[in-house]
Amino acid sequence: MELRQLRYFVTVAEELHFGRAAERLNIVQPAVSQQVARLERELGLRLLDRSSRHVRLTGDGERMLREARAVLSAADRAAEVAAELASGRSGVLRIGTAPGLRDRLERGLAALRVRTPDLEIQLSSGSTAEYLTALRSGELDIAFVRGDVAAADLQVIELWRDPLSVLVPAAYRSDDGVKMIDLAGLPLRLPADDTWLRDHLVAACREAGFEPLIGRPIEDFESAVVEMSTGSPAWTVVYGTACESAEGALWMGLLNPPGTAPGNLVLGPGQTECARVLVEAFGDEPPGGP
Repeated sequence: MELRQLRYFVTVAEELHFGRAAERLNIVQPAVSQQVARLERELGLRLLDRSSRHVRLTGDGERMLREARAVLSAADRAAEVAAELASGRSGVLRIGTAPGLRDRLERGLAALRVRTPDLEIQLSSGSTAEYLTALRSGELDIAFVRGDVAAADLQVIELWRDPLSVLVPAAYRSDDGVKMIDLAGLPLRLPADDTWLRDHLVAACREAGFEPLIGRPIEDFESAVVEMSTGSPAWTVVYGTACESAEGALWMGLLNPPGTAPGNLVLGPGQTECARVLVEAFGDEPPGGP
């Protein structure tokens, strides 16, 4: 499926006439007919009811028209943002963020404002699934996502890797790193919306020879730390190496063997033009570095 096909289909649906649609698109009528027919074949749907007297939308066509308009709107918005970033004009950059990225965000946004002094920034928080949906619909321009991202229709660029640190009761402290098997008797508590971390750790536990005991999901990290330090022993894993915990009750360190998580920049459809600018701004190397 191509944006061109969707644009041709929307134009025909609005005109209900292939000739007038071709005039609006400034192309020949056979090209419009061929591309719309190709779209129908690829989707396995009949979108238009054609006869010598009329062109009408089918029920499937009416549903597809709403979705096609949303896709085209998102693509047009992405192109606008890309052009603004590439040219240095003012604009709005809507970013989905992840915990623990304050330094990276501040450095990256400062670099972008050198290019675009009037750039307006809108930050939002959410899950990976929510971000991917928002990027596809055009509600977000870019997002920072940890873990592997399967999204063939979006551009995913790995910018960094975070070490995975384990937070455990102080009795499990190990300067050589905590082995997974030593945690087999403790409940594992993880953020409810971080499916990559959950799947990664469950696989690591099974590889170590045990099935993890899954505890209550973490809805609020600070509350979970309080619970873990005051009589509800459990373990969890956080990204990076900085975490505030109750002194003496909990200990944070690396796993043995150590693990890491990829940190990705995910761009909405049509933002290829601004990818280099964003990578330079938010990557590990400061702008102007080697």
